[in-house]
Amino acid sequence: MERPAGSASPGSRHSGAPSTSPFEPPPLTDKDLAAIISLVYRKSGITLHEGKRALVTARLQKRLRATGARTFSDYLKLVDRDESGDELVELLDAIATNHTSFFRESEHFAFLKTRIVPEWLAQNGAASPDPLQIWSAACSSGEEPYTLAMSLLQALPERDHTRFRILASDLSTKALRAAEAGLYRIEKVRDLPIEILRAYFEKGLGAQDGWARVQPQVRRPIEFRQINLLETGHVGRTFAAIFCRNVMIYFDRPAQQRVVANLEQHLKPGGYLFISHSESLNGITHGLRWVAPAVYQRRLS
Repeated sequence: MERPAGSASPGSRHSGAPSTSPFEPPPLTDKDLAAIISLVYRKSGITLHEGKRALVTARLQKRLRATGARTFSDYLKLVDRDESGDELVELLDAIATNHTSFFRESEHFAFLKTRIVPEWLAQNGAASPDPLQIWSAACSSGEEPYTLAMSLLQALPERDHTRFRILASDLSTKALRAAEAGLYRIEKVRDLPIEILRAYFEKGLGAQDGWARVQPQVRRPIEFRQINLLETGHVGRTFAAIFCRNVMIYFDRPAQQRVVANLEQHLKPGGYLFISHSESLNGITHGLRWVAPAVYQRRLS
C-alpha cells in the first residue's frame, strides 16, 4: 500500500510511541483490554475474553479516530468523563454483533401463526380493545420484527390487521436506525418467496436501485426503542409472545439469569418466550414450561 503524503517512514517513528496512522491502530494493552471487557460486561452482559483482542481493536479504532483519542487508555477516560453516556452507547454499538435474516428459524413463525394467533382470537373478540402484543427483544437490523408483522398480517383476519403491536428493541442504536428505515439490499430479500416480496416489499428506484423497502403496512405497527435487556425495568406493557433469539449466547450464566427473569415478568400469563435453537434455559431458574423446541410458556397461575 502506498504511504500517504507527509507520513513518516517506519524508521523515523519514535520508539514506543503509539501509532496515529489511520491504517495502524495503537496497541491495545492487556490493562486496557481487561478494562474494556469489564465495562462491556457490566453495561451489556456481553462476555468478551482475551481471544477477542483483534475484534476489540478492529471495532474500536474507528471510535478512537472519531474522538481524537491517541490510545485506548485515553479513549476509556473519555468514555468515563462523558456524562451524557453517548460515547458509551457508541462503544457498545461497535462491539455488539448484529447478524440476522428474514424468517430465521421459520418454525417459530409457524408457531406464532398456528397457535398464538388462534389463542388470541379466541380470547379477544371483535369488540375487545386489547391488541395482540409481541416483543422482538433483540431486533438487530429489523428482519425479525418485520417478519413478525408479515406473519401476523398473513394469519389474522383482515378486520384485525390493525389490532396488533410489535415492540422492537435493541441495545445498538446503529442497528435500530437501520431497522427503522426498513431498507435492505436486494441480496437480503431475493431468496424470499415471490408472494412475500410482492405483498410486503417495494423495489427501490433511481437512487435506491438495488434496494427493497418494507411496505408501510408492515412498518406501521412496530415501535423501535433502545432497551438494555439487563436493565429493562418495566417497558409499560406485557406480551403474548417475546422473541429473544441469538443474543443470550453472548452472555454468561448470571447475565442469562437476569435477562430471562426480566423477560418473564413481561409475559402475560400463558404468554410465550422464544429463544434460539442454539440456546438453552438449562441451569436458569424460571417459571416457564417447555412447549416446543426453543419455545417456553409462562404458566397461567
